[in-house]
Amino acid sequence: MKRIIEQIEAELKKAFTEAGYDEKFAKATVSNRPDLCEYQCNGAMAAAKTYKKAPIMIANDVVERLQDSEVFEAIEAVNPGFINIKIKKEYLAGYLNEMLADDKLSVEEAKEPKTIVIDYGGPNVAKPLHVGHLRSAIIGESIKRMGRFLGHKVIGDVHLGDWGLQMGLIITELSKRQPDLVYFDENYEGEYPKEAPFTVSELEEIYPTASGKSKEDEAYKSEALEATLQLQQGRRGYRALWQHIMEVSVADLKKNYAKLKVDFDLWKGEADADAYIPDMVQYLKDNGYAYVDQGALVVDVKEETDTKEIPPCMILKSDGASLYNTTDLATIVQRMEDFHPDEIIYVVDKRQELHFVQVFRCAKKAKMVDQGTKLSFVGFGTMNGKDGKPFKTREGGVMRLERLIAEINEEMYKKIVENRSVKDENAEHTAQLVGLSAIKYGDLSNQASKDYIFDIDRFTSFEGNTGPYILYTIVRIKSILSRYAEEGKNPEEGSIHGAVSESEKALMLELSRFNSIIEPAFEEKAPHRICSYIYDLANAFNSFYHNTRILAEEDNEKQKSWIRLLMLTEKVLETCIDLLGFDAPERM
Repeated sequence: MKRIIEQIEAELKKAFTEAGYDEKFAKATVSNRPDLCEYQCNGAMAAAKTYKKAPIMIANDVVERLQDSEVFEAIEAVNPGFINIKIKKEYLAGYLNEMLADDKLSVEEAKEPKTIVIDYGGPNVAKPLHVGHLRSAIIGESIKRMGRFLGHKVIGDVHLGDWGLQMGLIITELSKRQPDLVYFDENYEGEYPKEAPFTVSELEEIYPTASGKSKEDEAYKSEALEATLQLQQGRRGYRALWQHIMEVSVADLKKNYAKLKVDFDLWKGEADADAYIPDMVQYLKDNGYAYVDQGALVVDVKEETDTKEIPPCMILKSDGASLYNTTDLATIVQRMEDFHPDEIIYVVDKRQELHFVQVFRCAKKAKMVDQGTKLSFVGFGTMNGKDGKPFKTREGGVMRLERLIAEINEEMYKKIVENRSVKDENAEHTAQLVGLSAIKYGDLSNQASKDYIFDIDRFTSFEGNTGPYILYTIVRIKSILSRYAEEGKNPEEGSIHGAVSESEKALMLELSRFNSIIEPAFEEKAPHRICSYIYDLANAFNSFYHNTRILAEEDNEKQKSWIRLLMLTEKVLETCIDLLGFDAPERM
């Protein structure tokens, strides 16, 4: 189904051509003066230079040929050469009826679907998720959902930090605490226990303890480095311990990501890329891409157009150890082998940009990706407290994600109970749904690359540009539709008619924009565009609701039309919040 703006432009192109002007000038935009018109075309201004003619004359020529248009209710040329457009109410109603009948609500799926791998999440195992993990998970999940809605094959990978020094630290600390465990006996040849010798809570205490000791005790750190090396070289007992760490950690991570409605197709990590490193290093050497500089193996990635220094991409340190560059490049090799993706998207803190510039350039230069494969970096800003500094607990520590979610849910529960709109047994579940909308919408409504203030009081408000306000709007629509059905009427009957009020037409115009929002939001990796759209849509609906006595209307056909309009509004809003990664309750 064509976007409404494309249909407007098709009419304008015809008129520009008939008037003897190039159709390239027939561009339409949503009006920046809604008090004057709904859409506008400024093409006559641009055409004036080409045709050496006053813009108002060109605008008049075009407008003259559009007086009988089936799309436009009113079209006029305004000095110095703007073309102001209003859409026919009947045409708009017909467009919305087509939307309502379409499973995708008028959004066309990609004609050439892509295979896209999206790398988001990136937690280290053996550590609890904290607020620093929030943005990657939320933004990545939304981009993944948008891509799938548009018909692309999108594969989400958590990309765990599971292969570095932290593993050696945990193994070392365990060996001090429980030296008699069979994992530390190099002569042991039997089966290792199926049960891990620690719980997730113990594991989360072991790592920071070990990390603290390694900073103060050089011998301890050396031991941990040696344990890391032995693990990576395949020592049986250490590999079995690593397996336990992975199982315990991943089970806990899955539980916590589920609370955020975030899930991954792949639970791979740095360890999975390890097997690809030797061949990749050899390939880089054999083909002359990598050379030794001060003992380290590097690849030059600077380009003539660079305005700032881009250091070489280091592949191996002087002691032969691999780095993040190495595992990220090896992971690209693995992804190319497994999926041959058209694009790989990385959703990572924007402070990692230089690292990814080096990795992407190295991968392209060394032909480790296909020529047409796009490597995209979505860098996000920090989530800050009201003091403008990175979000912390009241005690000043890094806040665990579980605790943040619990605090938001508690706040929402209080508000819901105060409203007395939900029965006690449902209040907790409703609070979780609304709490998640507060967190996700609060984050996603900001442009990803910007830092933002995480303000619990504002984000949990039922008023203003918040998740709870959007959900409250959806619940209001559900309530009207439910009461309509309780009166024995069928909400599926009838069709949308031409608007009878300004607020109704404003709502209809917002709905018609839906299919022009989703594709650009995905192409730009910009969930905030969907947030901005549904806030405008919710405002348009609430204005219509306050001006219209829907259930009290005595004209049966008019009421049926409004009910169908409400159904479309609910579907569009629910589709959008699903793309953002949260759901609406039945009541609030």
